[in-house]
Amino acid sequence: MTIHLPQGPYEPRATPLDLAPGTGPLASRTVFSAAHVVADPYADISPDSPAAVDWDATLAFRRHLWSHGLGVAEAMDTAQRGMGLDWAGAAELIRRSAAEAKAVGGSIACGVGTDQLTGPATLAEVRSAYEEQLALVEESGAQAILMASRALAAAAQGPEDYLETYAHLLRQSSEPVVLHWLGPMFDPALDGYWGSSDLDTATDTFLKVIAEHPDKVDGIKISLLDAEREIDVRRRLPGGVRCYTGDDFNYPELIAGDDRGFSHALLGIFDPLGPLAAHAVRVLDTGDVQGFRDLLDPTVELSRHLFQAPTRFYKTGVVFLAWLAGHQDHFTMVGGLQSARSLPHLAKAYELADRLGLFPDPELAESRMRALLAVNGGNGGTR
Repeated sequence: MTIHLPQGPYEPRATPLDLAPGTGPLASRTVFSAAHVVADPYADISPDSPAAVDWDATLAFRRHLWSHGLGVAEAMDTAQRGMGLDWAGAAELIRRSAAEAKAVGGSIACGVGTDQLTGPATLAEVRSAYEEQLALVEESGAQAILMASRALAAAAQGPEDYLETYAHLLRQSSEPVVLHWLGPMFDPALDGYWGSSDLDTATDTFLKVIAEHPDKVDGIKISLLDAEREIDVRRRLPGGVRCYTGDDFNYPELIAGDDRGFSHALLGIFDPLGPLAAHAVRVLDTGDVQGFRDLLDPTVELSRHLFQAPTRFYKTGVVFLAWLAGHQDHFTMVGGLQSARSLPHLAKAYELADRLGLFPDPELAESRMRALLAVNGGNGGTR
């Protein structure tokens, strides 16, 4: 039955892709999905209250990702760090998810930042905030991801401040960490990270941190939406240091790689694409690069749509698709972020995801899309 979306009539597909959980871990690439949090829609809170999280639904979604062989990148940007989820909420999320990972044998890495700082901070205060979060993540048994810090971006006077801060943290880390470079398209407060707005200069500083501490860096995650720069950095890494792509625009080609190397993955788009992404990597595990590309290349249109400017609001589309797919019973987000994207944007996301066969129950997805249209557009998609 045709559904009338803001962009025009659409005939939903009748059957989903067959994306049952695979057996065993992924082999040829290390793949993390940066997972979203599920809000508690019945919590009686105000916009400035701490986030209310539905812990059962949040952990169930992580078990869904683990069942397909994916790792979970926890308490990252996708989980609304600094956009609805404060440090207290993130700390609880890390503790609960790390315990769940141990219980089911899932792979987990957790974000370490400085978001407990609420105002201008000195470099010493930035280091102390990082240390507090690093200690919690290591105590939980998870791998640490050193996230880019708004507070460090504000306090640093130049590249040397970044070099000294990261050297201090890497010396303290008990296990190799992942360094995360998040671009200003994801968070405008991070403009000029690594001490310069010139990306070539910033890249040199970033690589210098790694070169001076290669034994403490498992890998890097680059989220600049610039495939050529990622490939250049990837080729300049010391031996044994991995590159985890965070490029939600160009991930198929970066993961596939070339004759000089490839990227692993730590991606927000692998939250809605989790089962399909895992299936594609299993095909790649057999050496079938073209088969891998045939599966993932068609997903790029959806990813670019969800991550269109202002890119930081991609989380709204991710949670919307989780609701349509039946992973949660509502379309409510911490901080009220469900209002951050327009009805036409969400309707297009539904169409693109449905064309890909991402919804386990297409009828449920269609019914929920019609309900959203009825509430926001007044006709339920039947005009």
